[in-house]
Amino acid sequence: MKTISNGTFFNIRGKDLYVERHGPKDGYPVLYLHGGPGMGCYEFCYHQANPLSDKVRLIAIDQRGCCRSEMIQEDEFFSLHDIVLDCEALRKELGIDKWTLLGHSFGGFIALKYTTMFPDAVSRILFECPAFDFGLSAKSLLHKTSQIAEKEDMKRLVKECLGLAESDESTRELMMGFIELRPKLGEKGREIHEHNFNHPTDYSFYTEAEWEKFTNRSDVHNQRLMDGGLMFDSLLDNLKNIRQPALLINGQYDPVTCAEQLERFCKDVRGGEVITLQHSGHFPHAEEPEEFTNVVEEFLVREEM
Repeated sequence: MKTISNGTFFNIRGKDLYVERHGPKDGYPVLYLHGGPGMGCYEFCYHQANPLSDKVRLIAIDQRGCCRSEMIQEDEFFSLHDIVLDCEALRKELGIDKWTLLGHSFGGFIALKYTTMFPDAVSRILFECPAFDFGLSAKSLLHKTSQIAEKEDMKRLVKECLGLAESDESTRELMMGFIELRPKLGEKGREIHEHNFNHPTDYSFYTEAEWEKFTNRSDVHNQRLMDGGLMFDSLLDNLKNIRQPALLINGQYDPVTCAEQLERFCKDVRGGEVITLQHSGHFPHAEEPEEFTNVVEEFLVREEM
């Protein structure tokens, strides 16, 4: 392995995986799984690495082919399962018996998949605004896009969003449709996912050229996941198999974890708990950082007792 300024590259299953580690070695081991797909762990670590590091042994990764991790090559096989297998290989590499998973958005999907495949490796699960079913999430995102468009008197966009959201299109088509329609809102598009803008992320640690390189890598990662199709399979039925203590942290204004998914979590996860932060959208860890840190630490301490 080789070390850089704030992270380490581990060769995991033949690829260099970017890994950040924060906090004491005897802290609660927590693996952070980022969303996007392809977002990387930079933004989460910017807001949470230092606050959590008093009690948490935080391990945060850029998933295979994302951002600072090694790029996926054109002739290289890659699927959603590779992300899960990478995490399990990293756990063994770090000598961790069991760890808590903290999955944000698409990372929640990965966390649930990992728990299904390797239940004995997981002590607890934290979901932050997860997407367990991308079809339901896409419809909710389209409805929120239409609400913002209506406020902006963008009648055609309202019609396009509602028409697609109320259609019988596949999960893939719903997601692709949302991705195509969102840019029509311009700067207002931020309001789909964000509610509280008081805690911006400083991305100046890397140059614009470096961020462009990271984004290009993530684009390959994203496209390959979409081409593979596994991310379009609903994992709602997997919720009933969770046996670990589980907490879902949601933002009051988050459109991704829609009502149907929250209802299934509450119904199917034995002892599962939901905490809603009142001034957040899709990024409670950044929009209400102190409250988020407190919720995570209280959950870990409570479940350890």
